[in-house]
Amino acid sequence: MRSTETANTGPLAGKTAVVTGASKGIGRAIALRLAAAGAELMLHTRADRQRLAETASLTGLAESSIARCCADLAEQEGRDRLVATAFEWRDEIDIWVNNAGADVLTGDRAQETFDAKLAHLLEVDVRGTIAVSRNVGQRMKQRGAGCLIQIGWDQAIAGMGGDSGEMFAATKGAVMSFTRSLAKTLAPEVRVNCVAPGWIQTEWGATASPEWDARAKRESLLGRWGRPEDVAAAVEFLASPAADFINGQVLEVNGGFQGAEPS
Repeated sequence: MRSTETANTGPLAGKTAVVTGASKGIGRAIALRLAAAGAELMLHTRADRQRLAETASLTGLAESSIARCCADLAEQEGRDRLVATAFEWRDEIDIWVNNAGADVLTGDRAQETFDAKLAHLLEVDVRGTIAVSRNVGQRMKQRGAGCLIQIGWDQAIAGMGGDSGEMFAATKGAVMSFTRSLAKTLAPEVRVNCVAPGWIQTEWGATASPEWDARAKRESLLGRWGRPEDVAAAVEFLASPAADFINGQVLEVNGGFQGAEPS
């Protein structure tokens, strides 16, 4: 049941929200933004309990208004457990943000083959997002209200050359197309939208080479990297009553992407 200690101010006051992949980066920024807007939160990570605890602490929410869950979204058991845990925490979930995605650009997976990276992205970003969204979406539809928000990628629309461009266009493009279809399935009770970030300075961006740094700034009309907080602001908007008539849309957060210059 809902906590009686829910924040009583902000556009999301009295709402419950789940944010997957909330231990760092964009997911952490989304969690902090939703908490500041008044929502109670359940935060998810695959395995980074320490960083997830840091995110929970940074929200400033009372223990009665926040929960945490560790689950591997590459496995169906983990997907099912995440959803079950969320609805055990609160029997009504108002907002669900599917931010979790596989990291194949840093760490051990950065050295894997293209096929191995693609397989992992398909399992987590595509199958994981679809399975969780269908499960949560049906629960929301039966209740008669809810909001699902996915995370895509702006260059999946125009395309980007190279191994990373190909694999992320295929996987995030699938998520964006799925968003539009799921919105039709769950309407009118549930809204489903997608935020498609551009060049966002997460951990990878913070250590990018001078060439990538220059490219990220050059390809934005605002001449800078995006920040995780820029994405979080868009997510809060789509989750709020201000977006009540927005459904089945992909919102690009990229400073006005103008495409790569000819080589």
